[in-house]
Amino acid sequence: MLLFQHTHKPLAIRMSEQKDWTKEEIEKEYIGEMTAVTIPVNLHLDGKQHILSLVEMKDILEEASVISVGECGCRTRVKTCDAPLDVCLSLDEAANDAIKRGSAKKVSLKRALEVLKRSHDAGLVHITYTFKDDERPRYVCSCCSCCCHSMSGLVRFRIPEAVVASKYVVTHNYETCINCGTCVERCQFKARRMEDNEMVFDKTRCFGCGVCTSTCPTDSNLLVKRKCEPLPNALL
Repeated sequence: MLLFQHTHKPLAIRMSEQKDWTKEEIEKEYIGEMTAVTIPVNLHLDGKQHILSLVEMKDILEEASVISVGECGCRTRVKTCDAPLDVCLSLDEAANDAIKRGSAKKVSLKRALEVLKRSHDAGLVHITYTFKDDERPRYVCSCCSCCCHSMSGLVRFRIPEAVVASKYVVTHNYETCINCGTCVERCQFKARRMEDNEMVFDKTRCFGCGVCTSTCPTDSNLLVKRKCEPLPNALL
């Protein structure tokens, strides 16, 4: 998950006719206007050790008076990947506005959690948007580094201010890893790569989203609280 603070209009309203993001657009429209912090997904692994459950995310959705789901504005615009589109959640007044505009439909808490699970299965990183003067988030999106403006800013355009890491980080067990490469394909932050048929994990690039943990066949990836490790730098 990513936690944002934003001061302008909703992304779907502000998008230009140009499809892909430009570095200049990201720096002008988003960098400095929001702060993004990764938060791990709401699921766990079977076994002795469990992935930390994202109680905070469920609490946010439970407190919302209205929840709606619509299409992801970034992937609709950029169209770089085939990840699910109907995974963008709006809350409270933002949900009512989206429903009135016809861009989203009202859903239950159970359905909203199912949306998050489906987008996680697709390898997307969850994001919540909180406007500067609000106490609660207005939007919960599911993002990819090839289409999302903020993740593009970090991974593609190497703007370090675009995303800040969560208080969690993944630990990798090389002894149990079978080098299948599944986590390499799912990592949106390019913290993993294959070298000579062996998986290499760069912890300095891990933003603690947890997308790599649930599909590891040997439970070699575990999400833990970040201690004294420096925050990741995706530009290394």
